Amino acid sequence: MNILDKFNHWRRKMRWDKQYKNGRWDSLASEKELKRYQQIVRYIDKFGNNNPSIMDIGSGDGVLTMRMDEKDYSYFLGLDFSKESIKKAQERNLPKSHFETADAITYQPKQKFDVIVFNEAFYYIHDTKKQKVIDRMISALNPNGIIITSIYREGHGCWEFFKESTILKELDFTIVKTDEELRYWKVGVYGLK
Repeated sequence: MNILDKFNHWRRKMRWDKQYKNGRWDSLASEKELKRYQQIVRYIDKFGNNNPSIMDIGSGDGVLTMRMDEKDYSYFLGLDFSKESIKKAQERNLPKSHFETADAITYQPKQKFDVIVFNEAFYYIHDTKKQKVIDRMISALNPNGIIITSIYREGHGCWEFFKESTILKELDFTIVKTDEELRYWKVGVYGLK
């Protein structure tokens, strides 16, 4: 990333901290987002290992964890580069969960996971860093582990990193629609070839 890209990345982080502090992203726990989270949970149940360890990149304030039953996972790590969102997640004291302020571009997982979720986060990773991030996360997958990617609307410049991968194979892909024409998500689940 050049200096301007780094500045814009920092500015986005500062904006998200302010927005989380002011409650702008409280809507992620709303019914409008429910179908998307349910689809992620269905993919975890269908394709994930039994009682999986999960890393949620772009966890915000822990909404995915709140949409799951604690008996359905062994450990949950939520990462977000907004320190305010992580502060809110930590205040929830969710069971078997840990939340860290971290940037996916530089984060090095300290353990292996059964499920890694790019939760509305992959399109925020600079194009020059996307492949390196995917490679790092693939190396943090347990055998038979899966990667789930959820992207709002089209996600131009993102899907080819999953669909054209020589390492990943698509296990399923769907579009989660709502009653609003322009509010939809594309969600895919991928395993190792």
